Amino acid sequence: MARERFTRKRGPITLPETLDIRGGPKAVPDGLMRPWPPISDLDRRMVLASLDGGQHTYGPNCKALEKEFAAWNGNRHVLVCNSGTAALHMCLAACACGTGDEVIVPAYTWPSSATCCLHHNCIPVFVDIDWATMNIDPAAIEAAITPRTRAIVAVHLHGLAADMEAILAIARRRGLKVIEDGCQSHGAALKGRKVGTFGDCAAFSTNQNKSLSSGEGGLFVTDDPALLEQGKTLWYFGENRVPDASVEYHTYGMGWMYRQSDVLAALARAQLTRLDGHLAQQKANAARLTERLTGVAGLVLPSAPPGYDHTYYNYTIRFDMDALGHAADAKAMRDKLLAALRAEGADVGVWQGWPVPEMTVFRARNAYGKGCPWRCPYAGEADYSVEQFPVAKRHSDWHVGMTTPLRSPNGPEVAERVAAAFRKVLENLDQVEVRV
Repeated sequence: MARERFTRKRGPITLPETLDIRGGPKAVPDGLMRPWPPISDLDRRMVLASLDGGQHTYGPNCKALEKEFAAWNGNRHVLVCNSGTAALHMCLAACACGTGDEVIVPAYTWPSSATCCLHHNCIPVFVDIDWATMNIDPAAIEAAITPRTRAIVAVHLHGLAADMEAILAIARRRGLKVIEDGCQSHGAALKGRKVGTFGDCAAFSTNQNKSLSSGEGGLFVTDDPALLEQGKTLWYFGENRVPDASVEYHTYGMGWMYRQSDVLAALARAQLTRLDGHLAQQKANAARLTERLTGVAGLVLPSAPPGYDHTYYNYTIRFDMDALGHAADAKAMRDKLLAALRAEGADVGVWQGWPVPEMTVFRARNAYGKGCPWRCPYAGEADYSVEQFPVAKRHSDWHVGMTTPLRSPNGPEVAERVAAAFRKVLENLDQVEVRV
């Protein structure tokens, strides 16, 4: 027996009751979903032109990308670098965060949002996230501030801006710097203002998974010329010299060498010309998923507060384990649901399976060996017990997410099929629950 689900635009999708893990047909046919990013003739021409140009390190495409991204995002200064992680590290240096300084970071994010602090001998201090937005909870920040606190890392997760008005109010009151991690959120906005234009400086990524993709790469942005120069010290060997110095000069600092290659910058420039269209497709596909999954029992769908422009870098769904009767074994049940969804052909996964303070480097407090930087005489105590972050823990255990089904060249037909896979699995839980 089969259930029929009707769409206004495509007609009926028939959903057999037998899941693929029990021998039924897939909800998402093989070959329907196409990979990200789409490569065009413009991409090929610009990359080949860079190869033929002969300047393959920081070259003309790097400089052009800086100007073009600054114009697109609304920044005064942009420095292209080799990763979003490098850009975050440059932000720490730009904000004069140093040995023993504490930096507030959300407990649920990509590790680079926190390990960038370790790169500069700072101590990350974690605070819990807001359940609805999955971003840092501003209400938790104030209690985490100590005399050693230097900055707040405001991560705009999955394409949704953090609550920058509340974060900036705290930072101004307490004299703290604000670093925006926009690596997943190109084009995300709050009240018409794009992320990366609120804080003292910001980092973006152009890794292959990102909405602006060049394989690898990053962008350090700021409106402050002094912060630009300070961040630049990591970008090129850590070299400082007085303006009238000769070519023979001394290096001051470790010199992390974060420059970008001209070839990758050429690809990023070509992709930037289509970024607005790609973001529009992501949002349209996300809207179709939300339309088709609204009302499905057991699902908590992503959303955006009023005034926020969500770009849906990742469409993150939480399974309501309380409603499903699996609060006690939430992670195990989530993994069974994930396996069933993947068997149906839905390209979904667990983006981050645990809060960042639960990761080994923070549990062991041993980034550099011999307990450093936590055993540095300038460092204070840091408590990384996961019990402090119940929302981050619950989110980690309940969620799955997806990127490729939302991305160009995939259109609404892919979103329809992925939604069908979720409905099929959630309507046949008995087949999932008995799976060993």
